[in-house]
Amino acid sequence: MRFLISLAVLCMLISCGSNNKTPDVSNIKVELTTRRFEKDLFTLDTNKLAAQLDPLIARYPSFGENFIGTILNTDPRWSADSIADYVKSFITAYRPVYDTAEKIFSDFSPYENEIKKGLQYLNHYFPAYKAPKKIITYIGPLDGYGDILTDDAFVVGLHHHLGKTASMYSNPSVQEVYAAYLSNRFEPAYISVNCIKNVVLDMFPEKNEDAALVVLMVEKGKRLYALSKLLPFKEEYMLIGYTEKQLKDCYKHEAQIWDLFIQNNFLQTVDNNINKNYIAEGPKTQELGDESPGNIGSFTGWQIVKKFMSKKPETSLAELMRMPAETIFEEAKYKP
Repeated sequence: MRFLISLAVLCMLISCGSNNKTPDVSNIKVELTTRRFEKDLFTLDTNKLAAQLDPLIARYPSFGENFIGTILNTDPRWSADSIADYVKSFITAYRPVYDTAEKIFSDFSPYENEIKKGLQYLNHYFPAYKAPKKIITYIGPLDGYGDILTDDAFVVGLHHHLGKTASMYSNPSVQEVYAAYLSNRFEPAYISVNCIKNVVLDMFPEKNEDAALVVLMVEKGKRLYALSKLLPFKEEYMLIGYTEKQLKDCYKHEAQIWDLFIQNNFLQTVDNNINKNYIAEGPKTQELGDESPGNIGSFTGWQIVKKFMSKKPETSLAELMRMPAETIFEEAKYKP
């Protein structure tokens, strides 16, 4: 089973070196419907929960059981009454979260439409991929899972899309898992980004094998490039998870960022302790100052891929994703 964690035009000023031709996908038909699990859960009669849980789970095959067992982390050895009591306590504790989500997502159609648009581009570029035909929204623990891709659904955790200024995200238990640089993305606008990013990672899983840093950078860049093609209507800074200012500063100081890797001879480094500093999520890049974003290697890898595609525009997206990172790096001759 797949179980992955987990509108504006692209800014022309920050799309240096990329091919901005966007295909017309308006005639591609996509079947997609949304089911609101959180509504069905939070409107149950908590005094009769033991009798109502099984019918609810049955209405959501696969997801219902995963919600109770994996998302709420109940013990399968518990009795039905114990599970019902646990779910009841969750409903009671998370009622304010549900009420907030009800106000923000009273109409989910704008987000469904963005995902559907992404699936049209997905069908254009990767017609063989069988994407889910339904969205399931839910509310789970704030320090737990968010947006998930399963075999048959895009599962959207509304509790991670209530707005970055929501006071609940500053709770220490939440911050331990989702520090501010991560919870800053807990906006409704990231729903389609997360859903389509999960598709990209499903098609092209990241490998945890030892490799030179530049290879890992380009592999990250390939996936960001693919995401930009599947969501051409989303801002670039959202695709990589930076703030808008951080991405603008990265373009402004692109040569300085590249020098960081060149002067320290990092490109061919095969050292996970070093590599993770540049291709993993983080609050900043130490050498570039407190205002810099983390994951700076992915930014540079993205620019290398853009440079390659500007030189080889005949390369299809599918061909690019299959191409060895070493080939892309060598032929791009990237030098900002």
